[in-house]
Amino acid sequence: MNGRVKNQVVLSNAEFLPEVVRMLNDGHTVTINLKGYSMRPFLENERDKALLTKAVNPKVGDPVLAEVGPGVFVLHRIIAIDGENVTLRGDGNLGCEHCKMKCVYGAVVGFYRKGRSKLDRTDAMKWKVYSWIWMRLYPVRRYLLAIYRRVYDLRNKRK
Repeated sequence: MNGRVKNQVVLSNAEFLPEVVRMLNDGHTVTINLKGYSMRPFLENERDKALLTKAVNPKVGDPVLAEVGPGVFVLHRIIAIDGENVTLRGDGNLGCEHCKMKCVYGAVVGFYRKGRSKLDRTDAMKWKVYSWIWMRLYPVRRYLLAIYRRVYDLRNKRK
């Protein structure tokens, strides 16, 4: 083989992510391709990847893989923890999801962004500064995301 993928199997998140959770629980790290727009503006649909490990003691601000309903998984940031109740929000979302702490399965170690092979670690200063700023911009996030979408879509149409 020449290093290219000849066949690709596409599974729904409901089929794929329970297997990811099983692998995390078995002690493996897992890299997944990101799907969806809920972590915009810094993570993009089918462009970026996340490196996950089993969630141990997740905290507010951490991006995690969680099950918010039967077979419904999200990779979002924790914005609040109240006992066993966890509130999550995607960076590109205005609404929240909720789950129990026991349904937070994966912790994001870092992201492979823009086709790069270098991991942007979530424990690095770059991610921490970005997170601190973005979480505090929530009151104006709707407007920032609208501008971003228009610029991103316009730029992609020109390609």
